[in-house]
Amino acid sequence: MAKSATRTFGILTSGGDCPGLNAAIRGVAKAAYGMYDMNIIGISDGFRGLITGEAHIMKPTDFSGILTLGGTILGTSREKPFKNIGQMADSKEGRTKPEAIEENYRKLGLDCLVVLGGNGTHKTANLLRQEGLNVIGLPKTIDNDIYGTDMSFGFHSAMQIAAEAIDRLHSTADSHNRLMIIEVMGHRAGWLALYAGIAGGGDIILIPEIPYSIDSIVRHLMKRERGGKQFSIVVVAEGALSTGEAKLIREERKKRQKKNRSPSKGYELQEEIEGAYGMETRVTVLGHQQRGGAPSPYDRVLATRFGTAAADLLFCGDYGKMVALEGNDITAKPLEDIAGKLKLVPPNHYLIQTARSVGTCFGDE
Repeated sequence: MAKSATRTFGILTSGGDCPGLNAAIRGVAKAAYGMYDMNIIGISDGFRGLITGEAHIMKPTDFSGILTLGGTILGTSREKPFKNIGQMADSKEGRTKPEAIEENYRKLGLDCLVVLGGNGTHKTANLLRQEGLNVIGLPKTIDNDIYGTDMSFGFHSAMQIAAEAIDRLHSTADSHNRLMIIEVMGHRAGWLALYAGIAGGGDIILIPEIPYSIDSIVRHLMKRERGGKQFSIVVVAEGALSTGEAKLIREERKKRQKKNRSPSKGYELQEEIEGAYGMETRVTVLGHQQRGGAPSPYDRVLATRFGTAAADLLFCGDYGKMVALEGNDITAKPLEDIAGKLKLVPPNHYLIQTARSVGTCFGDE
């Protein structure tokens, strides 16, 4: 394939870290450098680095040997430059953060900015596009809640970690005749709890999209006890809602959560179940373990596919897109079509029907 006139692009990782970021960086950089002879500028610590101008030229040694590494070699932050639009980037120059980003984009001589991140990152990417910058996005998140792509890299690794934890908790639950509650991440989406719960054989799976009632959960536990099952596994998403909570507007829900003594949804559920059912219960909050460590082989492949597809978009000058997975095909979606949207679990999703068919309770029956 013929090489393009030399182009320069910046690359950054933004938001929470997850397995596969380095694999994606490698995919973009190796293809852009090896096939298209492009110049690569690594930007430190997400959009914060683009505001302050912390950047460096990346050489092949920088993106070699990083396929299996967790985290991100570029560093990351949760900087949201458009959140407080009038907030100054610095006191001396008197520039707003978006203005500082645009200025550094020009100073670095960038033809495009490649951003690896989740929903917030792509929302910012689209705002930068509206400001006249060329941007390409790659979808990463363990939550799998990015609109427009069937799968984001990082999700499979987190699901595997969560499923392995559930596997290990089965034996101790069985040994002690206990109810084990495993809380997983996922923000406002239930994909991680759904996949990990099915993979780990969860007896009850609670996700934000299907409000639960304690009565329904207790009925299911009693049914299992009558069937000779003296232990149970409950997989709960951190954003799961009771039927009462689901009726509240978001602000009221936040106030209620602040007043709640429980540190998280898993512990709140423990109190509710023990109060209503009396079964000895233990809670495991997996937390940031789900975001750490080496990416799964699936995520290494997916991140590499996303990365090389981004390099192709750079070569073609096809900007303002997010690389996405549709079925088995890699596609590209306009940023304006996906920015600001969440991909939630449809209540009639085939995996929910699958789980119900094997007797899994979702707390709604």
